[in-house]
Amino acid sequence: MTGAPITRADHAREAAVEAALGKLDLDDKARLLAGQDNWSLPALPGIGLASLVMSDGPVGVRGVRWTADDPSVALPSPTALAATWDPELARRAGRLLAQEARRKGVHVLLAPTVNLHRSPLGGRHFEAYSEDPYLTGEIGTGYVLGVQDGGVGTTVKHFVANDAETDRFTVDNIVAPRPLRELYLAPFEAIVKNAHPWGIMAAYNRVNGGSMTEHRHLQKEVLRGEWGFDGFIVSDWLAARSTTGDILGGLDVAMPGPKTVYGDALATAVRAGDVEESLVDDAVRNVLRLAARVGALDNAPAVVAGSQLPAPLDGDALAREVARRSFVLVRNEVRDGHPALPLDPARTRTVALSGAAARDARILGGGSATVFPPHVVSPLDGLTAALPDGALTYRVGADPSDQLAVAAQGFELRAVCRAADGRELGTVDLPSGMIQWVGVDLPDGVTYDELHSVEFTGTFTPRESGDHTFGTRGIGPLVLTVGGEKVWEGEEGLGTSTDPFNAFFGERLPRAQVTLLEGESVDVSLRLTVPRLPGMPMDAVAFSLLHLGPQRDPGDLIAEAVEAARTADTAVVVVATTTAVESEGFDRTSLELPGHQNALVAAVAAVNPHTVVVVNTGSPVELPWRDDVSAVLLSWFPGQEGGAALADVLTGAEEPGGRLTTTWPVALADVPVTDTTPADGELHYTEGVFIGYRAWERAGTTPAYPFGHGLGYTDWEYESLDATADRATVTLRNTGTRPGRETVQIYLAPQAADAPERPVRWLAGFASVEAGPGESVEVTIPLRARAYQIWDEETHGWTTVPGTYEIQAGRSLTDRRLSATVTR
Repeated sequence: MTGAPITRADHAREAAVEAALGKLDLDDKARLLAGQDNWSLPALPGIGLASLVMSDGPVGVRGVRWTADDPSVALPSPTALAATWDPELARRAGRLLAQEARRKGVHVLLAPTVNLHRSPLGGRHFEAYSEDPYLTGEIGTGYVLGVQDGGVGTTVKHFVANDAETDRFTVDNIVAPRPLRELYLAPFEAIVKNAHPWGIMAAYNRVNGGSMTEHRHLQKEVLRGEWGFDGFIVSDWLAARSTTGDILGGLDVAMPGPKTVYGDALATAVRAGDVEESLVDDAVRNVLRLAARVGALDNAPAVVAGSQLPAPLDGDALAREVARRSFVLVRNEVRDGHPALPLDPARTRTVALSGAAARDARILGGGSATVFPPHVVSPLDGLTAALPDGALTYRVGADPSDQLAVAAQGFELRAVCRAADGRELGTVDLPSGMIQWVGVDLPDGVTYDELHSVEFTGTFTPRESGDHTFGTRGIGPLVLTVGGEKVWEGEEGLGTSTDPFNAFFGERLPRAQVTLLEGESVDVSLRLTVPRLPGMPMDAVAFSLLHLGPQRDPGDLIAEAVEAARTADTAVVVVATTTAVESEGFDRTSLELPGHQNALVAAVAAVNPHTVVVVNTGSPVELPWRDDVSAVLLSWFPGQEGGAALADVLTGAEEPGGRLTTTWPVALADVPVTDTTPADGELHYTEGVFIGYRAWERAGTTPAYPFGHGLGYTDWEYESLDATADRATVTLRNTGTRPGRETVQIYLAPQAADAPERPVRWLAGFASVEAGPGESVEVTIPLRARAYQIWDEETHGWTTVPGTYEIQAGRSLTDRRLSATVTR
C-alpha cells in the first residue's frame, strides 16, 4: 500500500485471509459479495467470519434500524465540519463516530462524502465538504483516520464525479481527463494515499460512458493500480446493475440484498465461462481483508485491539465544539464604536429573537444522512439558557415550512404491525411520522411474510389553534383518522420520479383539513396495507404521516416580530431552508430562502440597527439584505448542540471559528457554474478545471463572500513570510484584546503566462494558530509537489510546470496579507 509500511500484523491478516479463502467454494464466495439484507454481508461460520454490518452516515451512526429507540449523536453537517479548516478536529469527530459504531455493532461507516461543490444548486451540497479538492482531501483524511483509529471501516464516496442529484442513477458525466484528475479524483487520491481507507463506494452515475460500478479504468487501473488501494469497493445502494460488467470492472460488493447482481447470478456466470473465478477470488480477498481489519475474521488480529481504542469522547461536548468552530461570521459591523458581535452585556439587556427555525431548528440535511439524536438544542433553547431571565422575547416572524412536512412537533406516535387476521406482531416508538424500514429493519418479532399492515397511532397536541392540514406520502392503500373520525381513505401508486427511491416513497399529498384547538390533544392514526410489489430488489415499507399547521397571514407574523424588535437592544433573526429545498434525491432550482424570510429580515433591520442574522442552511443562499444588517453568522446544519453553540458564540463565551469552504454569491445569476441538469442523458463539465473560486476569479465577478472568508473576535497582523517552493513560514500577531484563533491560508499563483491554462491562484496549504492578546505565533506550512503540477492529457501523467510562483499568505482568497516569490 502506498505510504503504509507493511507490519507483522498485516502479514498475519493476509495469511488469515488466504487461509479463509482456500476453504470457500464458489457458491460461498459469490454469496459473500452480495448483501444478505439492506445493511450486512452474510456470516460464514465455517471459516470464522462474522456478518459485516454497514451503516449511514456522515454526521452520526444510525445503525441498522430507522428508529429513535437507540439514539445517535448528531454532529454538524459535513459543510460545517469542513468550515473548521481543522483536520485534527475532523479526526476527533471520526473517533466519536467510531465509538458510536462500535456501540451499535457496526463495522463500516458509509462515509465520508468527498464529492465537490461544483454547483451551488447541488441538492446534497450539505453532505460534501468544499469546492476545493485540496481542502476536501485534508478534511476527509482527518475524518477517515479518526474513524479507523477506532477500528471501524470507512467507505469514501461517491467515486467519482457524483456532484449533483438530477438523474443520478442514469446521468453520464462527461469530464475531460485533466479536470477529472486535478479536481474530482484528487480528494480520493489524497485520502487513499494519506489515510489508507478500508473502503470506497462506487457511485450511481456514469463517467465518460462507463457506469462507475463497472468502470475498469477508474476502479482497477487508477484506484487500485496507480494509487495502491487495497480495501473493498462497495456499490452505492442499487447502483450495481450488471453481473459480468461489475465484476470485470472491479466492484467487490453489490448492495443491498438479498436480490443483487452477485450471489447466485455471479456463480452462474463463472460456471458459464463468462467470468474467471480468479476475479471472484480477488473480490473475496478484499472483503475478507476488511473483516480481518475490523476484527470479524478468526485468527486475524484486528487493526485496533480493544486495549488500543482511543479514549472515550463526550458526544454532546464534541458536537458543541464542532458547531461553534464551524460557524462563519461573514459580517460584523462596528456601530457607535462597538462591533455587533459578541453581544455586549452592558449594551444588550434585551434580545428579540424571531424566525421559525429559532424554535424548530434544522440540524441535519435530508436523506440517508438522517439520524435520530437523543435531544436537540434549538437557538431558542440555547439563548434562553444563556441570557438573564426576561431578556429574551420570541416571535415566529416567518415560517419557511409552508408545505406539508413529516409529522414531528406535538406528535407522540408508535407503529403497530399486524398480520392479515389482525394479530399484533410488534410495535415500536417513532421519532416522527415516517417509516423507512428496509430489509431486516423491522420491529422485533415482525417478518415480511406475516406483515399485512402498519399503523401510525398516537396523539397530536397542537401548539396553535386553527385549521391543521394532514397528508400522506407512500404507496398502497392508506386510511387516515383524526380525532376518531376517518378523514381520508384511498390508494396511491408508484410515483413518477426517475429516482427509484423517490418513486417508491411517492408524492407528498394533502388529504384533510381539521380545525383544532391549542393544547387540546387528539388521537391520530394512519394505516398502510403493505403493498406487494413484484420485481422490487428488496423488501421495504416506507410511508409518512404529514402535517402543516395553520397558515397565518405572513404580514401579521412579520408585524409581530417587528414590534418586538423595535424596542429591543438587539434583534436576532434565524433564517433557514427546509427539506423541500435541501435534501438528497433532487437538486435546487433557486438560491432564494423559502417563504417570507427575506421580508422578515428587511422589516426587522428597518426598525433595529442592531440586527444579527443567523443563516441555518447547509449550502449557499442569496442574502439580499446582507448590507442592511449589523452581523451575519452562517451556522450551517449545526447538529444536536447547535443552539448551545450559537449562544456560546453570540454571547462571546467562544469566538466563531469557521471559514468559508465554498464561494457565496450575491445572486444565482452571477454563479459561473450552475448546470446540474443532463441533456440527452449527458452532463458535460465544460468548465474544465474552473469551478468554485477558480471560476469566479476567471469571470472577474465579485461574490458576496469569497472562499476562505470568516471573521473572529480579535484582529491579526501578518508580520512576515519566509517561503521556499516546499514550505511557507508565517509569523503573525494577535493585535486584539482577547485570545483568538486564526486560519492561515497559503495560495499559489503562477507569475507567467503558461502553456496550460491555469487558475489565477489555488489553495496550496493552511494551518490554524492560537495566540493571546499581543502575542506572536509562527507556523510552517508544507507545500506539496502536486501543487505545482498539472495532468498532462498527452502523456497521461502528472507533470511539473516550471517557472516563477508567488506564495501568498492571508485570511482568505481575497484578503492576502503577505507574498514571496519562489522558482520551481
